[in-house]
Amino acid sequence: MSTDAIPLGPEDRAILGLESDTVAGHTCKVVVLGPGAPSLDALRARIADRLELTPALRRRLGGTARDPAWVPDEAFELSDHVVACRSDAPLEDARLPGLVAELFAERLDRARPLWRIDVAPLAGGGAALVWRLHHAVADGTTAMRYARLLLWADPQASAPAAAAPSTGDHEADQARRRGHLAAFLHREFARGRGASPFDGRIGTRRAIAFAATPLTELHDAAHALAGATINDGVLAVLAGALRRWVEDQHGSLGDVRAKVPVSLHHEGDDAGNRDSFFTLPLPLNEPDPVARLHAVSAATAARKAGHDAEELDEIHRELAGVSPRMEAFCEQLERSPRRFALSVSNVPGPRSAVSVLGAPVDQLYSIAEIGERHALRVAVVSCAGTLGFGFCADPAIVAGLDSLAAGAEAEAAALIAAQR
Repeated sequence: MSTDAIPLGPEDRAILGLESDTVAGHTCKVVVLGPGAPSLDALRARIADRLELTPALRRRLGGTARDPAWVPDEAFELSDHVVACRSDAPLEDARLPGLVAELFAERLDRARPLWRIDVAPLAGGGAALVWRLHHAVADGTTAMRYARLLLWADPQASAPAAAAPSTGDHEADQARRRGHLAAFLHREFARGRGASPFDGRIGTRRAIAFAATPLTELHDAAHALAGATINDGVLAVLAGALRRWVEDQHGSLGDVRAKVPVSLHHEGDDAGNRDSFFTLPLPLNEPDPVARLHAVSAATAARKAGHDAEELDEIHRELAGVSPRMEAFCEQLERSPRRFALSVSNVPGPRSAVSVLGAPVDQLYSIAEIGERHALRVAVVSCAGTLGFGFCADPAIVAGLDSLAAGAEAEAAALIAAQR
């Protein structure tokens, strides 16, 4: 193997292995720019000037099947990665989700570095940057760092505060330790009480929908109503939106379990992927939005107190060293639709207003891929006081995605109104 090659980590290998004819392995950031958006050539020049800040984006897959690695792309051409949208006509805002859905369903070329930005002019004089990044290259936290380094006017401005590493205390008392682990397994491997409405054999088509809500108002409402965090508020909003959608599409349903990724990045690390997760029930059978918020907050508090995400990460690493077959069995169990119905991620973006070559970033959305028997995925990202919700689904299984997005906006407004 070349001395310039970087062996793929276990997370990267696992993500590449999940890609199939029906599952794409990338994530997507949709950057909506206001009037005065830069030309394609100007955007390429900006990125070319800064690309040395993100060396991973000049590496492609290489090595061997046994020992895959990231290797320098000696034939790298920026024009292969920052491209004009296939349509020259400016796009109306209502057509943007359809364009994102078409691009998201496509695959990135594995012979090149695994990222691409499609630039679509918008009817109001702005533009949309549809940036696909393979999840083996970057998770949500890393993708936002790349956006800051390559796109924003000041690469150091608006950087989210780095989270301190979270390390649970390991009790010396072995009996307490066993009790802690037992409680963790009960929370993490509990089965949903009903069938998931998103369980089905997915195809290759995707539907996309967006929603937005004020960040500060939702944060303040969650804290005032239940002493809850903004993440709890997001989950409570989604529980209410799903309740509306389920009543419209299916009549009624009990709790639905959500898988919530947790970033284990810490200050100074440069890992592309460093995530774990926990699962919790979303109380769809609770009609009151404030009561839903209390229920969600209590559930997440228990998981944080138990350091569930860190515990799961540690278990996987220990299994990988002891029994690869047991690790594979646990991974298969975790992907069951009875373990969780949908994944919900929430990544901090720029805290203050940002721009790209003088054009303001009016909105920022994140899209994450669905999985086999999990036909809905929700990704949330913040930007300058606004939360952007990105919904991705298989339209053959999840109908009415626009109504689900509208429900999220209505539920956020209801919590904010309750606090007022």
